[in-house]
Amino acid sequence: MDSFSPPKGNVTFLFTDIEGSTGLWEIHEEKMQAALAGHDALLRRIITGHGGYVFKTVGDAFCAAFSSALAAIAAAIDIQRELGNAPSQDLQLQVRAALHTGVAEERDGDYFGPNVNRVARLLIGSGGQVLMSLATQALVANSLPKQIGLLDLGSHYLKDLREPEHVFQLTHAQLPIDFPPLKSLDAMPNNLPAQLTSFIGRKDMLRTIKERLMTARLLTLTGAGGGGKTRLALQTAANQIERFEHGVWLVELAETVDSKLTAQTTASVLRVREQPGCTVEESLVDFIRPRSILILLDNCEHLAESCARLSEVLLRSCPHLKILATSRAALGVGGENIQVVPPLELPDLVRLPSGDQNEINLAMRSEASRLFCERATAVNPSFIVSANNANAIIDICRRLDGNPFAIELAAARVRVLSAEQIAARLGDRFRLLAGSQRESDIPRQQTLRAMIDWSYDLLTAQEQTLLTRLSIFSGGWTLDAAEAVCADDAIDRDEILDVLAQLVEKSLTFAEERHGAARYRMLETVREYAREKLAASGESADLALRHASLFLQWAHEAEAHLLGDNQAEWLRMMDSECDNLRSALAWFGQSQLHVRDSLQMSSSLWRFWTIRSYLKEGRGWLSSALRQAEHSNGDWPVERAKALTAAGSLAWSQGDYLAARGQFEESLALRRSLSDGQGVADMLNNLGNVATDMGDYSAARPLVEESLAFMRAEGDMEGIAAALSNLARILLCQEDFEEARARYEESLRLDQKRGDDWGVANSLCGLSQVEIRLGEYAAARSRLRESLTLRQLVADQEGIVECLEVYAEFAAAQNQAVRTVCMLTAARRAREILGAPSPPMIRAIYDAMMIAQHNSLSEKDFAEAIAQGNALTIEGAAVLCLEMIGNGADRPTFS
Repeated sequence: MDSFSPPKGNVTFLFTDIEGSTGLWEIHEEKMQAALAGHDALLRRIITGHGGYVFKTVGDAFCAAFSSALAAIAAAIDIQRELGNAPSQDLQLQVRAALHTGVAEERDGDYFGPNVNRVARLLIGSGGQVLMSLATQALVANSLPKQIGLLDLGSHYLKDLREPEHVFQLTHAQLPIDFPPLKSLDAMPNNLPAQLTSFIGRKDMLRTIKERLMTARLLTLTGAGGGGKTRLALQTAANQIERFEHGVWLVELAETVDSKLTAQTTASVLRVREQPGCTVEESLVDFIRPRSILILLDNCEHLAESCARLSEVLLRSCPHLKILATSRAALGVGGENIQVVPPLELPDLVRLPSGDQNEINLAMRSEASRLFCERATAVNPSFIVSANNANAIIDICRRLDGNPFAIELAAARVRVLSAEQIAARLGDRFRLLAGSQRESDIPRQQTLRAMIDWSYDLLTAQEQTLLTRLSIFSGGWTLDAAEAVCADDAIDRDEILDVLAQLVEKSLTFAEERHGAARYRMLETVREYAREKLAASGESADLALRHASLFLQWAHEAEAHLLGDNQAEWLRMMDSECDNLRSALAWFGQSQLHVRDSLQMSSSLWRFWTIRSYLKEGRGWLSSALRQAEHSNGDWPVERAKALTAAGSLAWSQGDYLAARGQFEESLALRRSLSDGQGVADMLNNLGNVATDMGDYSAARPLVEESLAFMRAEGDMEGIAAALSNLARILLCQEDFEEARARYEESLRLDQKRGDDWGVANSLCGLSQVEIRLGEYAAARSRLRESLTLRQLVADQEGIVECLEVYAEFAAAQNQAVRTVCMLTAARRAREILGAPSPPMIRAIYDAMMIAQHNSLSEKDFAEAIAQGNALTIEGAAVLCLEMIGNGADRPTFS
């Protein structure tokens, strides 16, 4: 077999590692370096010599795969023989080995799946020993050479495996036969329960906890209820079992109600009797002091004070003791180390772009989706992931916040519902997941509602009140927002921070730093629970009004900043508050009492929606507000005129020119009736834009020039810059390049003076087009690079797409056909995604350009360029475009 080809199908795995390598490094560092190099060379030579494939090395561990079990056995024997015959003056390395056979998923030269996990867990022997699973033994039992034998070592429980493994030892005349007992869970003192399900994911977290336990005496795992703290702690304890000579002991406190019984419960687990004349704590100290022990205190939140007190007493007096605790809040002991347990890793995509199998496989690799699929298969063996249900699985995992407990409850419903049906019913998740009870003796660990009830009941009255009020926010909140919306006589504004800090401490809300400021959020399941409590409290309407009013005011403030120095910062803040803005708009839209608010708020957000290409959504909100105004008794001409302008602007960006023109004309009429000269000039400018994109330059130019004249007379710098840029675009279309350049340059100077990055990027892009037409390619390159960089800064997606198109024009002028086709394709696909088509006249130019490049390329090169362009995201295309701007070669390096 080609030793560089990973074997397929039924594979025999050979895993090895060096016993006691950590100690050897500490004592013989220099010798160990040479010995390890020799070890690696020896193993690689023997494995490949027997037709094996080394697919991974981790430290001193080797992971190899063989298509033949007998070849793997021969390699294992040769490894032990040659290591045993090493010169006596060399550092003697004791290598243990394990063999197991089964099917595994091979991907990019690596292997994944339960069989890989099983052989890794089978490394429980001693140096010089080779162990074998029952699967491999059954395969080779009747075909082993006479000099090779098998010694039955019986069944053993291995870390993280549900079923015990029947273990055999490989024997050979030239290998030792007597070894110490296997280091399986059975052989080590412990009371860890056998797990009925597999442990999924959390590799990085397990590694982190292991490293922290090397130095920490007390490590507390904190996090939301159902977040997997207990299972993670149990897995950690099982992995650490060899470190503690006198055992790893689980103390389950969930059902211990009386705090006075914390020490007694711990003593019962360790079988420690209260000695005459001593307290239980003193008896525990006497027992533990000389021993190396890990105690796992599980579910401490309701006994935090007694757990803290016991931990402090034991750790102060027992030098070899370590405590691993799980709690929804820290214990508050001096020297306590805290490790927050995050939700499971979620699929990267919110929705799969297509039903491509590679996309499905990638999405199903996330920890959350793997958990759902494995548990679903356990209750319904016919369950399979397909293009039909993959998006539903992603939706379930995301809407359940990656919470393992909730995901397991949802997966249990696969007995009677499809994944699509489960996703559709998650709007009432507490009812949906109430009947699918988990196998647990603890009531609060059986249903989703019971789990959150437990946390809620442990809160103070103020904490409960704030939690329910915070549920009014969507997508998170800032401290300022919480103070503005949630404070009243029950909770003073000055108390909000302290109470919020307690909710964070108790894992019911989370604090995250974003751009130098704290932002808070709660898991969606907790939020839905709190919203129910809020509805029952009778405070919903008042809180909703306060929330909507706050974000109406905030939207007004944001609008003013989207054309100034802090544009990028405000865009980031608006991204963070997007869900809150939507909630406020929806609430205003429900009542005829808030028509004016609805018009004002939707109008204030149009530029944000334009920059972020939320065009369809923005038009929807504006249309709703305008319909609401039509059916009301009020008039609100000023607010309606502004809303019509905003709606027309979004329609124009979407290429809906007739709708845009109609809305601009209606707004123009209102502004004339109000004697609003500024507004009239704005509408003339906008109507000029529509005429330009419809190819009617003779109509467009006088409209924009009239607008410009008014703006100059009023000294309106923003209006002058906008009109100049629009006039320059008309002149560019009319091929009056020098005049277009002059207008763009004047607009650029004004926008730079005002700190309007969006306007600066627009003028720079226009100047680049002018310079391309004039053959001034060095200047065009520089302008385009600066424009694209600015548009990346403010995440102006349609602006980025425009830069891609201008670069395609630049590349075509440089006879760089591959680049031209790639960028035009990426831009076309992006416009389809954004719902923002090019104007018909511009689209015709780019279509002709594509045809010309097609004619200059072979079919293969053209097809490859199209494929590369279609594979790019908008962000990826922008990065690649910047790379190509600085690189003259025609063929870009695609990653």
